[in-house]
Amino acid sequence: MFKWLRGLRAAPAIPDAAWQATLARYPFLARPTDEDAARLRTMAAEFLRDKEFHGAHGFVITDEVALAVAAQAVLPVLHLRGGLDWYDDFVGIVIHPSEVVAQRKTMDEAGVVHEYEEVVAGEAMERGPVMLSWQDVLASSVSADQGYNVVIHEFAHKIDMRDGGADGSPTLPSGFAGTSSAREARAAWTDVIQPAYEAFREQTILAERFGGEPTWLDPYGATSLSEFFAVACEAYFVNRAHFGRDFPDVLVRFDEFFLNPRP
Repeated sequence: MFKWLRGLRAAPAIPDAAWQATLARYPFLARPTDEDAARLRTMAAEFLRDKEFHGAHGFVITDEVALAVAAQAVLPVLHLRGGLDWYDDFVGIVIHPSEVVAQRKTMDEAGVVHEYEEVVAGEAMERGPVMLSWQDVLASSVSADQGYNVVIHEFAHKIDMRDGGADGSPTLPSGFAGTSSAREARAAWTDVIQPAYEAFREQTILAERFGGEPTWLDPYGATSLSEFFAVACEAYFVNRAHFGRDFPDVLVRFDEFFLNPRP
């Protein structure tokens, strides 16, 4: 969407002091090579150029707020083919001071409509804006050990939704995992992600209902395959070592997707 506009406006220069402060607050942003570090900074500047931030309930969008969100949002697309094109279906990012109570409505198998309230730290709307709680964005500076990151979670949903729906399977590149067709690529992804999700869901049920060992990964990931993908992405990007120990097969698939060399 309007990709050609990006070449008409120069990205803002990120002051070095502000960038270094962001890296210090969110150490998982540190990149292993100078090339990746420079690319992260450049893409964060492009993200700031292309997106519009809005504060809710009087919340003031400062440079610190915008830069913290931009740097973390860029991380999942740092090596994806297309880069920021994965986020070109929306412009607005709404920041609330803290968690939000959202009104929900669902229909069960019998056709009965149920209305309830859900406390959320963030939400990504298909072809719409992203909502984040600043309280939870800040918390990601100290929650990497728990694999928690609300920004990566919501932007992982955006990546998942790129093909039209949140189902835990993003659009896979040609030749993914050595496959020769889109159907084979989807199977290579699903054959790993689906059983990992089912095993995690069983572990979560055992922990919650029968006193089993609590899961390291956020149990919210057991609610659906799309949430499992988003929660797994959080842990993959902020605590790769622990994630790899618990989900080695998923780590391989994530590497094949997120670290796919750029053309």
